[in-house]
Amino acid sequence: MSIEQERPTLIFDLGGVLIDWNPQYLYRKIFAGSEEEMEFFLSTVCPLEWNEQQDAGRPFAEAIAERSKLFPEYAPYISAYWDRWEETISGEISGTVEILAALREHNFPLYALSNWSAETFPLVKNRFEFLSWFTEVFISGDAGIAKPDPRFYQHMLERIDHSAGQCLFIDDNERNILAAEKLGFQVFHFTSPDGLREELVDRRLIAANTSIPSSK
Repeated sequence: MSIEQERPTLIFDLGGVLIDWNPQYLYRKIFAGSEEEMEFFLSTVCPLEWNEQQDAGRPFAEAIAERSKLFPEYAPYISAYWDRWEETISGEISGTVEILAALREHNFPLYALSNWSAETFPLVKNRFEFLSWFTEVFISGDAGIAKPDPRFYQHMLERIDHSAGQCLFIDDNERNILAAEKLGFQVFHFTSPDGLREELVDRRLIAANTSIPSSK
């Protein structure tokens, strides 16, 4: 197999793979000096499961109002999830972006399939140049369904007119990987840019001498 002979369609997740998103970046500032309170807030008051509802299309205003009624003492901090949302992004994951650039150089078909609120994605889509490298970016908030719901994967496949078996899906969430695998996707569970580079070299999709920035 060579780069010229085998050309799968590459489907990338965004958060945790190409963009370093973590609400801890914001709430470590808000709860400065109290790691325990931050952990309570992000596990109980505004847990990831709550944020996933916004990824699937729920408006932030509705979500914040609901949590503020449940935890009125934390209302200002709950509002910050939206008011200061951009502080949950530390930047790009440079090693993965470098790999994406190598794939782009070889004209691989590139798409993104990401769980992301339709309200917050516009805050980053012009911040990262590499987002323009994708033929299309599929955002769960726009579709009203999110991974691992099979309908979101099928929605993308219908739009790109490819079968799951023609696609290599890259995601840092094992739950999403397992769902894609059941649908027939080739999959890679992302844990680091180095691991992804090794996988793509093994598949002979990029050259062994492709360099990426050292992991921090």
